[in-house]
Amino acid sequence: MPVAVVILAAGQGSRMKSDLPKVLHKVAHAPLLVHAMRAAQSIEADRIVVVTGHGGAAVAKAATDYDESAVIVTQDEQLGTAHAVDQARDALADFGGDVIVLYGDTPFIREETLQDMLSARQSGAGVVVLGFDAAEPAKYGRLVLDEKGGLERIVEAKDASPEELAITLCNSGVICADRAIMFDLIKAVDNNNKSEEYYLTDLVGLARNKDLPCAAITCHEAETLGVNSRVDLAAAEATFQTRARLEAMENGTTMPAPETVHFAYDTYVGRDVVIEQNVVFGPDVTVESGAHIRAFSHLEGCHVSEAAVIGPYARLRPGAEIGGGAKVGNFVEVKAALVASGAKINHLSYVGDAEIGEDANIGAGTITCNYDGVFKHKTVIGARAFIGSNTALVAPVAIGDDAMTASGSVVTQDAGEGDLAIARAKQVNKTGLALRLMNKLRAAKAAQSKDN
Repeated sequence: MPVAVVILAAGQGSRMKSDLPKVLHKVAHAPLLVHAMRAAQSIEADRIVVVTGHGGAAVAKAATDYDESAVIVTQDEQLGTAHAVDQARDALADFGGDVIVLYGDTPFIREETLQDMLSARQSGAGVVVLGFDAAEPAKYGRLVLDEKGGLERIVEAKDASPEELAITLCNSGVICADRAIMFDLIKAVDNNNKSEEYYLTDLVGLARNKDLPCAAITCHEAETLGVNSRVDLAAAEATFQTRARLEAMENGTTMPAPETVHFAYDTYVGRDVVIEQNVVFGPDVTVESGAHIRAFSHLEGCHVSEAAVIGPYARLRPGAEIGGGAKVGNFVEVKAALVASGAKINHLSYVGDAEIGEDANIGAGTITCNYDGVFKHKTVIGARAFIGSNTALVAPVAIGDDAMTASGSVVTQDAGEGDLAIARAKQVNKTGLALRLMNKLRAAKAAQSKDN
């Protein structure tokens, strides 16, 4: 059965105290909205519809930047969740299948949970609602079950009776129904409640009135965590990191101090990888099996191949491609560069817009001078080349296979295969001049002290 997902992302989020729409605040380097879209993708949704409102242009851009096939609709007035879903009516008019409603500020709904909801739908439930047992249920809507365990109705906390408030099974807001049934029921929703809003929760009662069976699927409360404030955002980040660390270790990653490692939403780590203390992953990082990421390193937009060693105190920026067994050591920055298998950049260097050949050795303090103030230029270093310490390679420039540069050189011309490039001023020694100069300076200082 085809599945569409409608993501509600129209709210302002006033408690965030921000000019940025709430769903664009980030957890693990991705907007909250992207986390909801990833949940939709995890069940291979045939169509994703994002309902925008406050900051609609920015929200729409974030959605289509992540998934260009996402359909954007607008809720001009925030009149409740049923009204928000109804904005997707035309976008789904030609769709035949189930629709799941998710929320752009609820980032942790799991694939397995959504699959359970779809299974309940295929087992005959007309409307399926996701619930959870709340530790502190006071603010949540309650799921009221009938004597057979079916879902009878949902009641908002502000509208609930004392008996209903005693229920701990709470509504997450996530709901699933056949597309035609969902939008037919929405037509009958009214705003006769204390908030004068059109509640999506009313669909359960309306479905029961039509003798459509309803079901409640439960999940852990952590999955339903919504983000409404900066405090919630920090809690969501902590929740994500805890889950990501556990998953990494369960998949074969060693972390001596996992609480100090920070992952991005899309970090991929292979088996038998070691990640030491205080490592930070930005977006779009792949670390292959057997690699070793040493302490205090920062990686983003890069690929680290098998058995490579990164750090400590290394920075890999977007476009860094580190080959198998290569070493990028302490206080080394690599950007938009290929470092081939077995190459070594062990310390105190910057390599940008470059290709480093297999088994090349880059000496301490080497810099690829890649930017002329307007354009970026490329440096190519051949296989087994040896770049002497404190070499400045002024791009565009190429150093051939098995070539060398003398320490302290400023290289502005290509060096051929097997060549030695020496590009530094000739040293001149002035016999005894240092001692005479220092004696003169010391005498001047002594005279100055006497005058004072």
